[in-house]
Amino acid sequence: MGYALTSSQAPWLGVGHLRRREGGGGLPSSRNCGKIHLGLVHWRGFGLGEAQGKRCRTVVPRAAAGRGRRVATDRGEKGNFQFSDEQGSSLPLPVKQAASFLVPAGAFVAFSFVLWKVVESLLLPKPKGGSTATVEKKSAFPGMKWLVSPGSNLPSPSGLKIERESRQRLKEFAKELRTFQRVDMSGRNFGDEGLVFLAESLGYNQSAEEVDFSGNGITATGIKAFDGVLQSNFALKTLNLSGNAIGDEGAKLLSVILVKNSGIQKLQLNSTGLGDEGAKSIAEMLKKNSSLRVLELNNNMIDYSGFASLGSALLENTTIRSIHINGNYGGALGAASLAKGIEGNKSLRELHLHGNDIGNEGVRALMSGLSAHKGKITLLDLGNNDIGSDGAFHVAAFVKKTKSLVWLNLYMNDLGDQGATKMADALRENRTITTIDLGGNNIHAAGVTDIARVLKDNSILTTLELGYNPIGPEGVKALCEIIKFHGKIEILKLGWCQIGPKGAEHVADALKYNTTLNTLDLRANGLGDDGAVCLARSLRIVNEALTSLDLGFNEIRDTGAFALAQALKANEDISLSSLNLASNFLTKYGQVALTEARDHVYEMNEKELNIFF
Repeated sequence: MGYALTSSQAPWLGVGHLRRREGGGGLPSSRNCGKIHLGLVHWRGFGLGEAQGKRCRTVVPRAAAGRGRRVATDRGEKGNFQFSDEQGSSLPLPVKQAASFLVPAGAFVAFSFVLWKVVESLLLPKPKGGSTATVEKKSAFPGMKWLVSPGSNLPSPSGLKIERESRQRLKEFAKELRTFQRVDMSGRNFGDEGLVFLAESLGYNQSAEEVDFSGNGITATGIKAFDGVLQSNFALKTLNLSGNAIGDEGAKLLSVILVKNSGIQKLQLNSTGLGDEGAKSIAEMLKKNSSLRVLELNNNMIDYSGFASLGSALLENTTIRSIHINGNYGGALGAASLAKGIEGNKSLRELHLHGNDIGNEGVRALMSGLSAHKGKITLLDLGNNDIGSDGAFHVAAFVKKTKSLVWLNLYMNDLGDQGATKMADALRENRTITTIDLGGNNIHAAGVTDIARVLKDNSILTTLELGYNPIGPEGVKALCEIIKFHGKIEILKLGWCQIGPKGAEHVADALKYNTTLNTLDLRANGLGDDGAVCLARSLRIVNEALTSLDLGFNEIRDTGAFALAQALKANEDISLSSLNLASNFLTKYGQVALTEARDHVYEMNEKELNIFF
């Protein structure tokens, strides 16, 4: 039995009519027995009767018969007949058409599926732990996963856009490096790859002198990009890498590079995760580098060992001028080790040791080294170091002896009244210090009274910080009686000193006569409206010196604001340019009154007065 499809019944397949033949001529040869030819598709199969070898099947292309033409004939050949579209069939025409297409197509799909499974089992072995629809493969790149599924590894449009924008920004940064002298790229978070791109712009660059790369996610890997670049750059003077977790390894790599650099004068490595090993590497660099003037290592994890390394480097270095080691863990031993290096160094001018917990013993060793120092120390920062009255004795001894110190910070220690008295005695003999910070030292009225007496004879001191000391009304009275007619104080800071409205009266009285004070800080003293009214009276009088008055956090309400506004209008020659009333209890009425007063001052004197609410 054989079949042939005609084009009239299966026009979409492009084959002939379905023919049925039994016996007789026209049977296909044995080579083609069991084949179905559907265009380019070949399918081999056998019917139910072929197991006995009696029948075979073939599809023979035939020309389509025209509609209305009788195709079926009886030529006397046994069982020889043909079907056309005019001849009826036991199945409806649409069913036959669908069957003639779906049977071979389904066979092809089944065969393709089996073939795909075979290939999949050979090329992609099933992972242990169960089957998954998508097979994940380990990537050579950390954080990336490659998936074996169509289109799964193609970058998303948003990812491509971000990458294009990042590259464009890096190109703009590189252009800045080649154009401007000062380039601030802090907080751009371009990471190690961005630094590699930008570092190339620094090679042989003669434009950029100050570059800020702080807070950009740079690690020790990125520091390698400077190798071969900084050695050839002679224009760059300042390099800021603060806020990047380069650690000890990054410090080691950078130190090796800077040994051969002769241009950089200021290196900032604050908050970079440096420890003793990193400090040791930097110390070795200092022994050989002859260009570095300022080194900042604030807020790291440098301990006694790192301080000792830096101290030994100071014995050999002859160019360093300023060292910042604030917020580390030097302690008393670290301060003592550093002091030995300072003693033999001639170039050091500024020493910043704020927040190292050196204590009384540490400050004793440090003052001993500074006293023997062969150079000229001009700035000394010892704030927040747990220094008590005993430590103040050693500091005072150095202050009496020094001929170069200009700026001294003892902020947030615990000197007390005894320590304040010792410092007052030292200031009586010292003729170089212009700025001293004694804030936050638990000094009361007795201690500040001793300091006030010194101001009568000291004409060098111009800036005095006494904030965060409970001196009260009596303490500020003693101070104001001196500065009313004596001294050369220009900046006086008395914030958080508990002076109250009574203390404001003494301050207001001093302002009527003082001719040197230009900046006065009275924040958070509980002045209230009464204190504001007292100060307003003094502002009515011509004071050509005072330019900045800070009254923030003083519980001043509209009554005090009205008094201040009237005083500003009344004084046509007022020199005040900044009035801070932030964090008080002013309503819109008080604010409007002060705003009108500000406008009046400008109209009358054409002077800008900034008022902050």
